[in-house]
Amino acid sequence: MESLPDVPKVVQLPDGTYAYTDHLPAPPQQYSGPQVIHQHVHQAPPDRTVQRIALGSGVGAGAVAAGVYFGPLLVGVLTAMAANLALLAFLAAVCAWGVVTVVRSVGGQDGKRAADTVRRAGRR
Repeated sequence: MESLPDVPKVVQLPDGTYAYTDHLPAPPQQYSGPQVIHQHVHQAPPDRTVQRIALGSGVGAGAVAAGVYFGPLLVGVLTAMAANLALLAFLAAVCAWGVVTVVRSVGGQDGKRAADTVRRAGRR
């Protein structure tokens, strides 16, 4: 007669559930000092779709890197320059208006002629 394989027994665990004896958790082991844990961290590579498309169209890697780095930088610089120039133009207009108003009010007939000259010079 053949020998039958061992059939695992069913036992009741302390929490009231049943489990087979071959699926029981391993008993806790004694502490033997500090453990050395070897951990390998894997990071997904960055998405290089744009670079692949650009390199496929004949653009060099340096141009792609420069575009990625300097593109947003250039937009920020141009925006800051435009804002500064708009502020300076506004200040120049306010100063010119102030000079014309003061010269008209203080100068009498000569002041009015001078203000008209300044206004005509500003139109050119």
